[in-house]
Amino acid sequence: MQHNAYARVATGESTSSGTYTPSRPNRYPTSGYTTPGGYSTYSTADVGCLTAVKMTAGAKVSRFFRRLVQVKQMDFEFAAWQMLYLLMNPQKVYRNALYRKRTKDQFARDDPAFLVLLSLSLLFSSVLFALALGLSFGGFLRFFAWVVFIDCIGVGCVVATTLWFISNRFLRKAKDQDVEWGYCFDVHLNAFFPMLVLIHVLLPLIYIPLIDYDGFLAAFLGNTVWFAGLVYYVYITFLGYTALPYLYRTHYFLYPITFGFIFYVATVTACWNISRTAFYIYHVRVENPPH
Repeated sequence: MQHNAYARVATGESTSSGTYTPSRPNRYPTSGYTTPGGYSTYSTADVGCLTAVKMTAGAKVSRFFRRLVQVKQMDFEFAAWQMLYLLMNPQKVYRNALYRKRTKDQFARDDPAFLVLLSLSLLFSSVLFALALGLSFGGFLRFFAWVVFIDCIGVGCVVATTLWFISNRFLRKAKDQDVEWGYCFDVHLNAFFPMLVLIHVLLPLIYIPLIDYDGFLAAFLGNTVWFAGLVYYVYITFLGYTALPYLYRTHYFLYPITFGFIFYVATVTACWNISRTAFYIYHVRVENPPH
């Protein structure tokens, strides 16, 4: 009897007492479940306090930016925990997104603490880059602004919008659930942080003593750091979309690793030191901006 009840829940059917919600739901529930905020405003032992109600995308964005200026409401400890586990065990971060969907009716973060800590991390890494590149104070400010608003947010919006469209158009196996754009941007931020640690923290530290030279070894070491950053970004992006129970064929998100590996082998074989090229571009971009 219990097995049949679970089967009816998975297919969206109702029991005699209404929609049945098990006390221990499946880890990856199939589409057809109704999120708590969508149908109830009372508290139960199974799902806790269900004061959340369905909100429009505009209302969610408005709430996010309101909390951005309310520092006391930000959970920096939890955001720091997420950053740590993005480096050690990123699957745990996406399990929390499933819990947030059940309690707050959204996969995307509603707490801007992670974005604030990421911005502080970019500030710290920009200092390291300024030292490695010998930037002036004005160059440092321009570099920091470029990294935050172009490399992180601007590129992130393009990537999130592209994957949001692809996921909703081609990868959904259940048409009653769609992928939130905010969640796609969250996935980008999740994937960006480990890449930031490798390329914007580790690379400037080892650039002058180990990489800023001609030859195979310098190119191999520097290009390996860039390739590791790419692998981290792609893999965490893959985990983010795989965590959504109504998407399939998410292994497509791993394909860029293959092309990246081919490019990595080709550049190392040709002794093309990507780091030296990138650092030169960074320096010219911020110290000699176009007028």
